[in-house]
Amino acid sequence: MAQVGQTRSLRQGPPFRADQVGSLLRPDRVKLARQQRASGAITADELRRIEDEEIGRIVEKQKSVGLQAVTDGELRRAWWHFDFLENLDGVKGYEAESGIQFNQTKTKSHSIQVVDKLDFSHHPMLEDFQFLKRVAGSHTAKMTIPSPSMLHFRGEIDKSVYPNQEQFFEDLAGTYKKAIRAFYDAGCRYLQLDDTSWAYFCSEEQREQLRARGFQPDELMSRYRDTINRAVADRPEDLTITMHICRGNFRSTWISSGGYEPVAEILFDGLNIDGFFLEYDSDRAGGFEPLRFVKRNDLQIVLGLITSKSGELEDGDEIKRRIDEASRYVDLSQLNLSPQCGFASTEEGNLLTEEQQWAKLHHVVEIAEEVWK
Repeated sequence: MAQVGQTRSLRQGPPFRADQVGSLLRPDRVKLARQQRASGAITADELRRIEDEEIGRIVEKQKSVGLQAVTDGELRRAWWHFDFLENLDGVKGYEAESGIQFNQTKTKSHSIQVVDKLDFSHHPMLEDFQFLKRVAGSHTAKMTIPSPSMLHFRGEIDKSVYPNQEQFFEDLAGTYKKAIRAFYDAGCRYLQLDDTSWAYFCSEEQREQLRARGFQPDELMSRYRDTINRAVADRPEDLTITMHICRGNFRSTWISSGGYEPVAEILFDGLNIDGFFLEYDSDRAGGFEPLRFVKRNDLQIVLGLITSKSGELEDGDEIKRRIDEASRYVDLSQLNLSPQCGFASTEEGNLLTEEQQWAKLHHVVEIAEEVWK
């Protein structure tokens, strides 16, 4: 395998050598405006104007730290997944009895239900993306949405609507195929599917919880793989689709532990996408050995070696050493660097400052420029 420091040109298309997962800390101005909108103190148009201004500001900041792909930081969302899913046809959000349990903390109560046949027609995030693309300019505008798996994994499904799971997953794949096409027609050329289910499959504790819910983990893995592959089939050649495998990221805490071995083959040699963002910021993720299942020489692996959970900067030489270690299993030309997750998977955000957030992203850029000279 190639050694770190060997000449490798920077990638011209996504995912980039220095990349990011997507979400950013919500500015205080946006948090206040959302509270004012909830209380009726400002209108929806006034809230959107403030969001537009803050998104424009953070996009310029992303450019200034050296990133080639920019996002809207998910500033218009409360959640990384529910905001998108509950705007699909046939899905509604509701206030649940309890939130999602993380390590020693829990999210606020909210969930989703499938109450009618699934479909994708008008979706508010299409307009959100179009605004991002305008302010991105010559930079690549990256759109992030939850993976198809997450509707089944997190949602309650009305069995009178879908008595047959086969029909549910067929409609789910078709809905996402329409969504992918709609974002492409809106100008998107870099789409990321965010997915926590695969990290659950890596954890024996979480697999037991899935069995308690009546699921067979290995069967569910195959069903999720097939659904995603149907959704992304026949996509335009100039559309890059990646997936972020998330281990939980709420207020700097986490949910699942366990290396990628249980899912590596079905992911790396079974999903027909262009790249994976993998969390590797702690020993909970295990080693790089599962990367041996990367068989395609066009599959990109983005190593999440920089944590978004704290503000302290990692030792650059140690990050380079770990990239070198990963290159024993995947050629350096197929590796890239990013934070392990976003900085605010929910509107509450992780426990670091905005200044520390930008320093982290700049750190990613600097290390990548030294590795892929």
